[in-house]
Parts: sequence; C-alpha cells; structure tokens
Amino acid sequence: MDAVTGAGEDWLRDGLGVDGMDSGLWVTDVDYVQGWREVREVADRLNRALLGAGFELSELRAVASTNEEGRGVVRVAGWSGAVNRLAALLEADGDGGVR
Repeated sequence: MDAVTGAGEDWLRDGLGVDGMDSGLWVTDVDYVQGWREVREVADRLNRALLGAGFELSELRAVASTNEEGRGVVRVAGWSGAVNRLAALLEADGDGGVR
C-alpha cells in the first residue's frame, strides 16, 4: 500500500502548519517514532478516503503525529472551507458518520 503524500503538489508548504510530530520538548526515554509509525497507515487510509471524497491534500489532510507520551495520534488539518465541507458530508450521512 503506497503512502498518500500528495505527489506533484506543493502540499508540504501549503500553510496548514503540520509537520508530523508535535513541536515542543521531547523526553529522552519516550519512543515518539514508534507512536508515529503505529498511526502512519491510519492517516494514509484517511487521506485516501478524503481524496476519494473529492478533497485535495493541500486543503484537508490527516497527519500522523504523537502526543507528549509518545502515543500515536492522527490529526486532521485543513482550511475552514474544506473542514466545513467534511462536516456537511458527515452530517448528511444521517448518523453523524458513526458506524
């Protein structure tokens, strides 16, 4: 399974301000990379779903990240218009997108 990276687009410098792992102080005994690896495929899956729904990764995307304890976290970053469109899609699902 290929990672969804937005090849051919300048999505890394699109102003959304996400860079993978949280910025801040790191604790030396915490394995932040392992937490990130655990959620990388989940973030890629969500990005494929977003692309399939017509979103561009330069406007809305999932990012594998970690919290301060090194646990993997998937964050969704996007411009307000794209996030509003996503919310409307989830609301239109009838059950809030919960399955």
